Amino acid sequence: MDSARKAAYLALRDVEENKAYSGLALKSAVRKVPPENAAFTRELVYGTIRKQIFFDYLIDSFIKTPVNKLPVSDRVILRMGINQLSSLNSVPDYAAVSETVELAKKYSRGREKFINGVLRNYIRERDSIKLPKPDDDEISYLSLKYSFAPWIVRMWMEEYKELRYVELFLDSLNQKPRFCIRANTLNTKPDDLRRSLEGLGFTVIQDDDLPDVFFLEGAFNEKPLETQLYRNGMFSVQDKASRIAAYSLGAKPGDLVVDVCAAPGGKTMAIAESMNDTGKIIAMDIHEHRIGLIEAEAERLGVSIVETMKNDARMIKKDLTGKADRVLVDVPCSGLGTARRKPEVKYKAFDENMRILPKTQLDILSSSSAYVKPGGSLVYSTCTIGARENKDVTDAFLKENDEFELADMIQLMPISGETDGFFVCKLKRTGAVAGGRDAK
Repeated sequence: MDSARKAAYLALRDVEENKAYSGLALKSAVRKVPPENAAFTRELVYGTIRKQIFFDYLIDSFIKTPVNKLPVSDRVILRMGINQLSSLNSVPDYAAVSETVELAKKYSRGREKFINGVLRNYIRERDSIKLPKPDDDEISYLSLKYSFAPWIVRMWMEEYKELRYVELFLDSLNQKPRFCIRANTLNTKPDDLRRSLEGLGFTVIQDDDLPDVFFLEGAFNEKPLETQLYRNGMFSVQDKASRIAAYSLGAKPGDLVVDVCAAPGGKTMAIAESMNDTGKIIAMDIHEHRIGLIEAEAERLGVSIVETMKNDARMIKKDLTGKADRVLVDVPCSGLGTARRKPEVKYKAFDENMRILPKTQLDILSSSSAYVKPGGSLVYSTCTIGARENKDVTDAFLKENDEFELADMIQLMPISGETDGFFVCKLKRTGAVAGGRDAK
């Protein structure tokens, strides 16, 4: 059993059993993998998660007990094996089967023959497996083909109507994301950073619209984060969509900015850089341990204007009422627009937390609006797609708050491959400041 597959198994089991984030689970598991094998481990982990529903459908074709009723170890190992047999052309069939069986001997003892049998049956019969057709059931077809929970597909079909369009962005959310960075203009000029990265051997593509945004290409296995350039705060890893949300705030040097759900601090730092580190940003978060992430990032980037504060964003800090020039309200959301980076979000259950999420978002938006001074502005943003958490929330807010008006609203879609799915709505205060709930 090789170390790359063992690490992939441990990461996938952590995601399946403990609902861990795939990126964090992989980061922990890959530490013991030789550098030359790390890329394969990542491909195996992300590929297995991205097509999980599809792989389960294939597995169910050869077993009596549905895959979701099998022990966790069986599920994970079978998905890994089917992934290698169906999607990884670089892995010969014999290697996929033998290495998967070796995993079973260690982590699913007594089930080796069962797992071996399923994989060999798949090899013999894979060309005869029948898949649903869009004419039979569009929701089932899309859910299976692109491995998204049916309720997500149904929501997007109801909103966007056209099968071809929904299929296009479902497919885009299954693609490998580009490695995107933002130059720290406090410490370097974008052109200087580009030349420095190219000098280290990276292929650097500058964004057509945003000169401080770069895409790094090549098999670098996260080495950008190991460079002295990164350690010295010359750049941050940030998706283009997140950068757009931060800069849409329009913060200027000398402004007072309140970022109500700031951790881990990516947008906070982007705003500070646009302010030339002049003025003040109050960065809040409900979790004490995540506030430390903001402070560490500020130190790495040389940002001095950020003041952190623990606070539940649904509660108002009275001493800040009507004081802020700009307020960023990047609310907790379903995160469906980040499926390229966090494929596990595709399998979220529509549970009670999801049901009440728009109300929570509206509560945060309503409370946060109290900080905006007359003439000031607020940006409401999410990293998801769909009106339920986006336009419906801002529409409800505007209906109850006539002292605000809509300045701009965009839904960024992942179809171009350049951004995550992201919603950005800019509101401007034209009337007096109202009261609100006190912070505890």
